[in-house]
Amino acid sequence: MALEKISSWIREKLNPAQQQIHYDEGSTIGTEGRLLSYQQAFKNIDSVNRSVNMVVAACASLDYDIKDKVIDGVTLGIRQKTLNTLLNYRPNPYQSAQDFRREIFKDLLLEGNAFIHFDGTFMYHLPATNVDINSDPKTFIKGFKYSGSVDFKDTEVFYFKDINSESIYRGASRLQSCIENINILFSMQEFQQKFFDNGTVFGLVLTSENSLSQVAKEKTLQYWQQRYNTKSGGKRPIILDSGLKPVKLSEQSFSDLDFDKAIKTHGERIMTAIGVPPILLQGGNNANIGPNLRLFYLETVLPIVKLYISSVERYFGYDVEAITSNVSALQPELKDIASYHQTLVNGGIITPNEARIELRYAKIDGGDTIRVPANIAGSAANPAQGGRPQGASA
Repeated sequence: MALEKISSWIREKLNPAQQQIHYDEGSTIGTEGRLLSYQQAFKNIDSVNRSVNMVVAACASLDYDIKDKVIDGVTLGIRQKTLNTLLNYRPNPYQSAQDFRREIFKDLLLEGNAFIHFDGTFMYHLPATNVDINSDPKTFIKGFKYSGSVDFKDTEVFYFKDINSESIYRGASRLQSCIENINILFSMQEFQQKFFDNGTVFGLVLTSENSLSQVAKEKTLQYWQQRYNTKSGGKRPIILDSGLKPVKLSEQSFSDLDFDKAIKTHGERIMTAIGVPPILLQGGNNANIGPNLRLFYLETVLPIVKLYISSVERYFGYDVEAITSNVSALQPELKDIASYHQTLVNGGIITPNEARIELRYAKIDGGDTIRVPANIAGSAANPAQGGRPQGASA
């Protein structure tokens, strides 16, 4: 009972400014208002869809290594083996580990937050767009509300979020910084669609030296739309009478509708905002793909995965690390790390077991002894020894 009082006192005294933060942020913090735009962009714009898919697939492909418990965690009584099953094999009876991970990482990119409910046995994904955070004036979070009707205690849900310049409770979508580029691409697509739907012809106007009556004008326009529309054979021969003459009004052509340069520029800006080097989507035999793929993992994938790991460690209390040994793009780095630890062990700086712990391998018997470098004389191991070997002649 005394421990519970101490724990409660610590939580209440954690941050003296929390009451003001609660007032500034509001009692309920909901999703970003532009979420629908981000979802539509993911659905309709190829550069958004492909970039988000690349990041989500890479993040979801990593498994996790669970070591000893380091803190109590928010929830108690979860064994190490159980957590390994939840993270790597079966988060709940209805989803595979891959499906579960893809949903939470997709939410992080599009909405900026990922919420997970733990019922004491299984983990369930809560779509971020429907989750409201209820702030607390003393601690931090009072609880969560899903779709305005389902309440969760603060200990029943854990979440991780991306950076947000406006709130400390909710993250912001990575598409927020490139929303103007997305809107421009939407406008280009809409213009192209309407152009072809209407059967428009660029750069042509009919002139006449005679004055046509309103009835004649309407009949001429109607005749033109029926017979010479691009959707019904616009390349057919045209017969002009009544003094009508075609005059070129614009230098634009059908090829200008591709907007190739503009689409490429805006697409690359979107990829950069999401965290995907544009060269990875261009393909081809390029020597820079390897370094950019490694950069993609180091600067985009692993930091996102670390957000998830950090929330899992806080909630369950175990030491968790992503397994990157099977990621080919990171192999050169792993080789350097292995060589670095090997040098420290053979140089007598750390023990083999200390190196194994750093590389997340189990300890071995006899691995707690410092190795003496083979090229150092006996005096390095024992100062009482050294000099000329005993019994040797001068």
